[in-house]
Amino acid sequence: MRILVLGSGAREHAIITALLAENAGHEITAAPGNAGIAADVAVIQLDPTNSQVVSSFALDNDIELVVIGPEAPLVEGVADALRHRGIAVFGPGKAAAQLEGSKTFAKRIMDEAGVPTGRATRAGTLEDAIEAIDSYGAPYVVKADGLAAGKGVLVTVDRDAAVAHAEFYLHQGSILIEEFLDGQEVSLFLLSDGHSVLPLSPAQDYKRLSDNDEGPNTGGMGAYSPLPWLPDGFIDEVIESVALPTVRKLADEQTPFIGLLYCGLILTDAGVRVIEFNARFGDPETQVVLPRLVTPLSGLLFAAATGGLAALPRPEFSDDVAVTVVLASEGYPETPITGRRISGVDTALAIHGVTLAHAATALSDGEFVSTGGRVLSVVATGANFTEARSRAYLAL
Repeated sequence: MRILVLGSGAREHAIITALLAENAGHEITAAPGNAGIAADVAVIQLDPTNSQVVSSFALDNDIELVVIGPEAPLVEGVADALRHRGIAVFGPGKAAAQLEGSKTFAKRIMDEAGVPTGRATRAGTLEDAIEAIDSYGAPYVVKADGLAAGKGVLVTVDRDAAVAHAEFYLHQGSILIEEFLDGQEVSLFLLSDGHSVLPLSPAQDYKRLSDNDEGPNTGGMGAYSPLPWLPDGFIDEVIESVALPTVRKLADEQTPFIGLLYCGLILTDAGVRVIEFNARFGDPETQVVLPRLVTPLSGLLFAAATGGLAALPRPEFSDDVAVTVVLASEGYPETPITGRRISGVDTALAIHGVTLAHAATALSDGEFVSTGGRVLSVVATGANFTEARSRAYLAL
């Protein structure tokens, strides 16, 4: 199959790695990719948020499936342009992508579909935000309404910090003040063709920069899968109470959700609650979910893109454990240092069960260098958590 993967991060590298592992002879192109991706497949330097450029390239090159990795092209409506020109695409259209693009939209959909979630107040002024912050009390949860590269959410017991976060993001639009939900967090990916859904294996990620869940919020510093502590029937519960009601509500509004529904969940004493939705594969959770996938990924993505999920069984996963740790440059997430040389790549890859998913790398004089904050994900699989973790940190 001729496949175009849009994006340039570790998530897209992990998707490409899974597609290549099928040994099915796929012709894969990434746009724009990065240095690590370019070592595996062809890359083309085009703007993944430019609908005209992407759809024209796909048509000119007989692309059979486009996989949209990051959120920005989805919110820009790239999937709509591709579908308009008859190209199968894994990723929701602009309207449905508002599940991630607007937390206010997502809350409305959840409320009207009866999806369990926390209470929230939309604030458009600092005065409204402060009133809501004081009303909900500590710990305070303040969220930017729009896209913020994973950094728009603040959970804190510091009222001054909550107000400052609210004030900063109010310059970009409205914000949400939410009730604090306590419990274990779970990321569950569900493939959707606009009507049916199929679940992938749950994962848990770590958002704080430093060990012991300390430091600022980030796009994600690591993850693991599976989650042996989840209660029996968890996935079925999420499908019935969260995923299907959401997909059906969007279908009723003539905005079918076709792609990856990322359910950010929390297990509270009162039951499962949705923290947030994303409209694409999560990063770094993708890096631990896909290495365990036994079912060919290409068939799942194409079935979702073409309305064929109902005919497929649930995807199968290995019993292996997968762990990923993110290598980040100094100063991340505020002011990361770029241009740093990355050494030891071949030595790390020689460790059994280890792969690298490049996130922000380029080639300079034949060597990998960093171009952003989260530089790459060190991914390791093993028979158990001890083995996988030790391999990951040895490689790191």
